[in-house]
Amino acid sequence: MHIVVCVKMVPDTTLVKIDPETNTLVREGIPFITNPFDTHALEEALRLKDRYSCQVTALSMGPPTAERVLRRALSLGADRAVLMSDRAFGGADTLATSQVLAEAIRRIGEEGPPVDLVFCGMQTIDGDTAQVGPGIACRLDFSQLTLVDTIMEINREAKKIKVRRKLEHRYEIVESSLPALVTVVREINNPRYPTVPARLEAEDAVLPIWSNDVMKLEKKVIGLNGSPTHVRKIFAPQREKGEIIDGEGDKKDEAVQMMMDKLNEWDILTVD
Repeated sequence: MHIVVCVKMVPDTTLVKIDPETNTLVREGIPFITNPFDTHALEEALRLKDRYSCQVTALSMGPPTAERVLRRALSLGADRAVLMSDRAFGGADTLATSQVLAEAIRRIGEEGPPVDLVFCGMQTIDGDTAQVGPGIACRLDFSQLTLVDTIMEINREAKKIKVRRKLEHRYEIVESSLPALVTVVREINNPRYPTVPARLEAEDAVLPIWSNDVMKLEKKVIGLNGSPTHVRKIFAPQREKGEIIDGEGDKKDEAVQMMMDKLNEWDILTVD
Protein backbone atom coordinates (compact mmCIF):
# COMPACT_ATOMS: atom_id res chain seq x y z
CA MET A 1 0.00 0.00 0.00
CA HIS A 2 1.32 3.43 -0.97
CA ILE A 3 0.40 6.54 1.05
CA VAL A 4 1.09 10.14 0.06
CA VAL A 5 1.03 12.81 2.78
CA CYS A 6 0.67 16.48 1.83
CA VAL A 7 2.56 18.81 4.18
CA LYS A 8 2.89 22.58 4.05
CA MET A 9 5.35 25.08 5.49
CA VAL A 10 3.45 27.88 7.26
CA PRO A 11 4.48 30.92 9.33
CA ASP A 12 4.40 30.48 13.08
CA THR A 13 1.15 32.36 13.64
CA THR A 14 2.01 33.31 17.21
CA LEU A 15 4.71 35.59 15.79
CA VAL A 16 3.01 36.98 12.67
CA LYS A 17 2.90 40.76 12.31
CA ILE A 18 1.02 42.92 9.81
CA ASP A 19 2.55 45.95 8.11
CA PRO A 20 0.05 48.75 8.91
CA GLU A 21 0.83 50.63 5.70
CA THR A 22 0.73 47.80 3.16
CA ASN A 23 -1.58 45.43 5.10
CA THR A 24 0.73 42.54 4.19
CA LEU A 25 2.51 39.96 6.32
CA VAL A 26 5.89 40.98 7.68
CA ARG A 27 7.94 37.89 6.82
CA GLU A 28 11.37 39.07 7.97
CA GLY A 29 12.49 37.31 11.11
CA ILE A 30 9.42 35.04 11.30
CA PRO A 31 10.12 31.33 11.76
CA PHE A 32 8.26 28.82 9.63
CA ILE A 33 6.92 25.49 10.83
CA THR A 34 5.13 22.44 9.49
CA ASN A 35 1.40 23.05 9.44
CA PRO A 36 0.24 21.48 12.76
CA PHE A 37 -2.66 19.57 11.22
CA ASP A 38 -0.25 18.07 8.68
CA THR A 39 1.93 16.67 11.47
CA HIS A 40 -1.07 14.59 12.56
CA ALA A 41 -1.67 13.47 8.96
CA LEU A 42 1.95 12.33 8.69
CA GLU A 43 1.81 10.55 12.03
CA GLU A 44 -1.28 8.59 11.00
CA ALA A 45 0.39 7.55 7.74
CA LEU A 46 3.44 6.38 9.69
CA ARG A 47 1.25 4.39 12.08
CA LEU A 48 -0.29 2.63 9.10
CA LYS A 49 3.24 2.01 7.80
CA ASP A 50 4.13 0.39 11.12
CA ARG A 51 0.99 -1.74 10.96
CA TYR A 52 0.80 -2.67 7.28
CA SER A 53 4.36 -2.08 5.98
CA CYS A 54 3.17 0.74 3.72
CA GLN A 55 5.33 3.02 1.62
CA VAL A 56 4.98 6.67 2.67
CA THR A 57 5.79 9.62 0.40
CA ALA A 58 5.75 13.19 1.73
CA LEU A 59 4.76 15.92 -0.73
CA SER A 60 4.93 19.69 -0.41
CA MET A 61 4.50 22.73 -2.63
CA GLY A 62 6.36 25.91 -1.75
CA PRO A 63 9.62 27.85 -2.01
CA PRO A 64 12.97 26.03 -1.83
CA THR A 65 13.04 26.58 1.96
CA ALA A 66 10.02 24.27 2.24
CA GLU A 67 12.46 21.38 2.00
CA ARG A 68 12.87 21.67 5.79
CA VAL A 69 9.36 20.30 6.41
CA LEU A 70 10.10 17.42 4.04
CA ARG A 71 13.38 16.62 5.76
CA ARG A 72 11.51 16.48 9.05
CA ALA A 73 9.03 14.08 7.45
CA LEU A 74 11.94 11.87 6.37
CA SER A 75 13.43 11.99 9.85
CA LEU A 76 10.12 10.79 11.28
CA GLY A 77 9.91 7.79 8.97
CA ALA A 78 8.69 8.81 5.51
CA ASP A 79 10.35 6.77 2.76
CA ARG A 80 10.48 9.49 0.14
CA ALA A 81 9.88 13.23 -0.18
CA VAL A 82 9.10 15.41 -3.20
CA LEU A 83 9.09 19.22 -3.31
CA MET A 84 7.02 21.12 -5.86
CA SER A 85 8.80 24.44 -6.29
CA ASP A 86 8.62 26.94 -9.11
CA ARG A 87 7.85 30.65 -9.36
CA ALA A 88 5.10 29.63 -11.75
CA PHE A 89 3.34 27.93 -8.82
CA GLY A 90 3.54 31.07 -6.65
CA GLY A 91 0.46 33.04 -5.61
CA ALA A 92 -1.81 30.03 -6.05
CA ASP A 93 -5.19 29.91 -4.33
CA THR A 94 -6.76 26.64 -3.21
CA LEU A 95 -7.98 25.80 -6.71
CA ALA A 96 -4.57 26.17 -8.35
CA THR A 97 -2.81 24.52 -5.40
CA SER A 98 -5.01 21.43 -5.56
CA GLN A 99 -4.37 21.27 -9.31
CA VAL A 100 -0.59 21.09 -8.87
CA LEU A 101 -0.70 18.68 -5.93
CA ALA A 102 -3.15 16.36 -7.68
CA GLU A 103 -0.93 16.18 -10.74
CA ALA A 104 2.08 15.51 -8.54
CA ILE A 105 0.27 12.66 -6.77
CA ARG A 106 -0.74 11.22 -10.13
CA ARG A 107 2.89 11.35 -11.27
CA ILE A 108 4.12 9.74 -8.02
CA GLY A 109 1.67 6.90 -8.58
CA GLU A 110 2.91 6.43 -12.13
CA GLU A 111 6.59 6.34 -11.12
CA GLY A 112 6.15 3.93 -8.21
CA PRO A 113 3.42 1.80 -6.65
CA PRO A 114 -0.08 3.16 -7.31
CA VAL A 115 -1.26 5.59 -4.63
CA ASP A 116 -3.91 4.02 -2.37
CA LEU A 117 -4.28 6.74 0.26
CA VAL A 118 -3.64 10.46 0.47
CA PHE A 119 -3.48 12.12 3.89
CA CYS A 120 -3.91 15.85 4.49
CA GLY A 121 -4.44 17.94 7.57
CA MET A 122 -7.97 19.22 8.07
CA GLN A 123 -6.78 22.70 7.08
CA THR A 124 -3.76 24.98 7.22
CA ILE A 125 -3.35 27.59 9.94
CA ASP A 126 -2.45 30.33 7.45
CA GLY A 127 -5.41 29.91 5.09
CA ASP A 128 -7.99 28.01 7.18
CA THR A 129 -10.04 27.17 4.08
CA ALA A 130 -10.02 23.34 4.36
CA GLN A 131 -10.44 23.25 0.57
CA VAL A 132 -7.18 21.83 -0.77
CA GLY A 133 -7.72 18.25 0.42
CA PRO A 134 -11.21 17.95 -1.07
CA GLY A 135 -9.96 19.68 -4.21
CA ILE A 136 -7.26 17.03 -4.66
CA ALA A 137 -9.80 14.24 -4.12
CA CYS A 138 -12.12 15.68 -6.78
CA ARG A 139 -9.34 16.03 -9.34
CA LEU A 140 -8.07 12.50 -8.74
CA ASP A 141 -11.57 11.04 -8.47
CA PHE A 142 -10.67 9.57 -5.06
CA SER A 143 -13.16 8.82 -2.30
CA GLN A 144 -13.21 11.77 0.10
CA LEU A 145 -13.20 11.32 3.89
CA THR A 146 -12.91 14.55 5.87
CA LEU A 147 -12.62 15.42 9.59
CA VAL A 148 -11.41 11.93 10.44
CA ASP A 149 -10.37 11.25 14.04
CA THR A 150 -9.97 7.46 13.84
CA ILE A 151 -8.85 5.02 11.15
CA MET A 152 -10.88 2.03 12.22
CA GLU A 153 -9.97 -0.57 9.63
CA ILE A 154 -8.29 -1.03 6.26
CA ASN A 155 -9.07 -4.10 4.18
CA ARG A 156 -6.38 -4.20 1.52
CA GLU A 157 -7.82 -7.24 -0.24
CA ALA A 158 -11.28 -5.69 -0.60
CA LYS A 159 -9.76 -2.20 -1.08
CA LYS A 160 -11.95 -0.74 1.68
CA ILE A 161 -11.31 1.72 4.48
CA LYS A 162 -13.51 2.42 7.51
CA VAL A 163 -13.10 5.65 9.49
CA ARG A 164 -14.79 7.70 12.16
CA ARG A 165 -15.55 11.34 11.37
CA LYS A 166 -15.79 13.97 14.08
CA LEU A 167 -18.78 16.18 13.33
CA GLU A 168 -20.10 19.11 15.34
CA HIS A 169 -22.47 17.25 17.65
CA ARG A 170 -21.89 13.62 16.77
CA TYR A 171 -19.58 11.05 15.22
CA GLU A 172 -20.11 9.31 11.90
CA ILE A 173 -18.78 5.89 10.87
CA VAL A 174 -18.05 5.72 7.15
CA GLU A 175 -16.78 2.88 4.96
CA SER A 176 -15.39 3.77 1.57
CA SER A 177 -13.45 2.27 -1.30
CA LEU A 178 -9.77 2.82 -2.02
CA PRO A 179 -8.08 4.88 -3.35
CA ALA A 180 -9.21 7.58 -0.95
CA LEU A 181 -8.17 10.96 0.43
CA VAL A 182 -8.40 11.48 4.19
CA THR A 183 -8.23 14.80 6.05
CA VAL A 184 -7.56 14.47 9.76
CA VAL A 185 -8.29 16.46 12.92
CA ARG A 186 -5.87 16.98 15.82
CA GLU A 187 -7.56 14.39 18.01
CA ILE A 188 -6.56 11.51 15.76
CA ASN A 189 -3.12 11.00 17.37
CA ASN A 190 -0.10 12.42 19.18
CA PRO A 191 2.78 12.97 16.72
CA ARG A 192 6.10 11.29 17.41
CA TYR A 193 9.50 12.97 17.58
CA PRO A 194 12.49 12.13 15.38
CA THR A 195 15.62 10.51 16.74
CA VAL A 196 18.98 12.24 16.38
CA PRO A 197 20.38 9.63 13.92
CA ALA A 198 17.21 9.92 11.82
CA ARG A 199 17.52 13.72 11.72
CA LEU A 200 21.14 13.51 10.61
CA GLU A 201 20.28 11.00 7.91
CA ALA A 202 17.41 13.19 6.68
CA GLU A 203 19.75 16.18 6.36
CA ASP A 204 21.90 14.21 3.90
CA ALA A 205 18.97 12.98 1.81
CA VAL A 206 18.65 14.22 -1.77
CA LEU A 207 15.23 15.74 -2.35
CA PRO A 208 13.83 15.81 -5.89
CA ILE A 209 12.46 19.23 -6.80
CA TRP A 210 9.78 19.24 -9.45
CA SER A 211 9.35 22.52 -11.29
CA ASN A 212 6.84 23.15 -14.02
CA ASP A 213 9.49 22.16 -16.52
CA VAL A 214 9.05 18.69 -15.06
CA MET A 215 5.28 18.82 -14.59
CA LYS A 216 4.53 20.56 -17.89
CA LEU A 217 1.23 22.01 -16.64
CA GLU A 218 -0.56 24.73 -18.60
CA LYS A 219 0.29 28.09 -17.05
CA LYS A 220 -3.32 29.16 -17.18
CA VAL A 221 -4.25 26.60 -14.49
CA ILE A 222 -1.39 27.19 -12.00
CA GLY A 223 -0.14 30.03 -9.84
CA LEU A 224 -1.79 33.42 -10.11
CA ASN A 225 -3.05 32.68 -13.63
CA GLY A 226 -5.00 29.68 -12.36
CA SER A 227 -6.35 31.43 -9.26
CA PRO A 228 -9.80 32.99 -9.62
CA THR A 229 -9.72 34.28 -6.03
CA HIS A 230 -7.48 37.08 -4.77
CA VAL A 231 -6.76 38.55 -1.34
CA ARG A 232 -7.60 42.27 -1.48
CA LYS A 233 -6.71 43.13 2.09
CA ILE A 234 -5.27 41.51 5.19
CA PHE A 235 -5.34 43.02 8.67
CA ALA A 236 -5.00 42.16 12.33
CA PRO A 237 -8.38 42.20 14.13
CA GLN A 238 -8.75 45.07 16.58
CA ARG A 239 -10.49 44.34 19.85
CA GLU A 240 -11.49 46.82 22.52
CA LYS A 241 -10.50 46.04 26.07
CA GLY A 242 -13.21 44.44 28.14
CA GLU A 243 -14.72 45.98 31.27
CA ILE A 244 -14.87 44.11 34.56
CA ILE A 245 -17.97 44.79 36.66
CA ASP A 246 -17.58 44.18 40.37
CA GLY A 247 -20.58 42.24 41.66
CA GLU A 248 -19.25 41.13 45.01
CA GLY A 249 -21.21 41.54 48.23
CA ASP A 250 -23.75 44.36 48.31
CA LYS A 251 -22.79 45.47 44.79
CA LYS A 252 -24.81 42.71 43.09
CA ASP A 253 -27.86 44.86 42.30
CA GLU A 254 -25.67 47.67 41.01
CA ALA A 255 -23.70 45.23 38.83
CA VAL A 256 -26.88 43.75 37.33
CA GLN A 257 -28.18 47.22 36.51
CA MET A 258 -24.89 48.17 34.85
CA MET A 259 -25.01 45.03 32.71
CA MET A 260 -28.61 45.73 31.69
CA ASP A 261 -27.63 49.29 30.76
CA LYS A 262 -24.75 48.00 28.63
CA LEU A 263 -26.97 45.50 26.79
CA ASN A 264 -29.49 48.26 26.16
CA GLU A 265 -26.72 50.55 24.89
CA TRP A 266 -25.61 47.88 22.41
CA ASP A 267 -29.23 47.36 21.22
CA ILE A 268 -29.05 43.75 22.38
CA LEU A 269 -31.72 44.21 25.01
CA THR A 270 -34.39 46.84 25.34
CA VAL A 271 -35.08 47.91 28.95
CA ASP A 272 -38.25 49.87 29.65
